[in-house]
Amino acid sequence: MRSPILLLHIIAGTLGMLSGFVAVFLRKGSRQHGLAGKIFVITMLSLSASGVYLAIMKSQPGNILGGTLTFYLVATAWITARRRDSAKPGIFDWGALLVVLGVAACQITFGLEATFSQTGLKYDYPPWPYFFMGSVAVLAVTGDVRMLVRNGISGTQRIARHLWRMCFALFIAASSIFLARQQLFPAILQRTGVLYFLSFLPLLLMIFWILRVRFTNAFKRKAIAHAAPLIQSPGKRAEHIRMDQPARTAARI
Repeated sequence: MRSPILLLHIIAGTLGMLSGFVAVFLRKGSRQHGLAGKIFVITMLSLSASGVYLAIMKSQPGNILGGTLTFYLVATAWITARRRDSAKPGIFDWGALLVVLGVAACQITFGLEATFSQTGLKYDYPPWPYFFMGSVAVLAVTGDVRMLVRNGISGTQRIARHLWRMCFALFIAASSIFLARQQLFPAILQRTGVLYFLSFLPLLLMIFWILRVRFTNAFKRKAIAHAAPLIQSPGKRAEHIRMDQPARTAARI
């Protein structure tokens, strides 16, 4: 009989992967995207938390680190999307930095220990998974430090921070299903490479969206339009709102 935590882990992983792919392909900022994103956040937090619990019960340090990193990525991406451009970092951001800093240190240490061990393994894993996940954790640490030093993040940088963290968390969920458990799928999917494609599709989508956000004008215009009322003086801000109101009314009609 399977434990309730394991069932929660399986259901959350399935829903998280499906809602994540739906959210990635929907128009950003739409109501449907927001709904799919909420489902993704809830299920991925449940997936990673239950995964850490199961890994602790089975004494699997590598999976503990992977689950913790996934939880961190989803939580910080969600907070980034919820905040306004003018919001300043708080205690949550400092705590998140300490968590991912610990994950990065452990991943790199385990990778080095696996490299120089007689078996070439550390807790049944070779060096490269530790170094790969460790490099992602280091990248996240760098982003957190930069955000804290600058006392916040705004515009397309805020959007890019949200996107890459969500997409990489989706990659972890997809690869945990399609790569780590290939035996669950028909042989034709294993032979044709479809499972590999589905596993790495979140990374391809992440690269696409990051390039579009950082190097095209669509998201830059949105960021400038969103920030304009915030940086204007009170009188000009009120004038901006009055001038913009007829256009919004016409758009609704």
